[in-house]
Amino acid sequence: MSFITDWLEWLPELTPGIAISLKLTGLALLFGFPLGLLLSVTAESKFASLRWSSFFAVEIGRGLPALVLLYLLYFSLPDMGVILDSMTTAVIALSWNAGAYASEYFRAGLSAVPNGQKEAAKTSGFSTWDGFRLIILPQALRISTPPLASLAVLVFQGSALAFVIAVPEIMSRAYEISSMSFQYLSVFTLTAVVYGLITWAFLGLVKLLERRLNRHMV
Repeated sequence: MSFITDWLEWLPELTPGIAISLKLTGLALLFGFPLGLLLSVTAESKFASLRWSSFFAVEIGRGLPALVLLYLLYFSLPDMGVILDSMTTAVIALSWNAGAYASEYFRAGLSAVPNGQKEAAKTSGFSTWDGFRLIILPQALRISTPPLASLAVLVFQGSALAFVIAVPEIMSRAYEISSMSFQYLSVFTLTAVVYGLITWAFLGLVKLLERRLNRHMV
């Protein structure tokens, strides 16, 4: 089985790309999830400017494909005098996309907290911020965690799009290998296997997390 020998030869060359993809995913989640929480809160603000800002940020982040966001930021920002490297651009685009989707999960989680809990926070003498931080938010996060974990898987898969702006992630490395070996089918099959294994590992963690949360919520 010669393809096994080839895969063992190519895998070390793919490894730096795997590290870049995981780094990109981690940064997109690190910035995207707090952005999503902020957008979910400002969407309910009494200030119209904040509500509309949140609305447009979410609609653009969800309405535009991540690929379009990548192209838009990478090629349009230099026209405005802002020059970013490809990795930074990819982090911004994927964080925006992840934050827009995460905001809906956070909003659902916040809405699912019983009104009695919200009233209890007010009558217990907590300030608005302390009641939100100590009582409402922890419950909302418990509800939102499973869908957010699934979103993290999609962000990892979406990191492959960064290939189009020359981020040296898995797809970029695979293209380099296939260009030199001309064994496109075998190289990209290996790439698919790598993506599949990492995705399955993510999904396994999501299932484990869901089971633990369900036990605590019973």
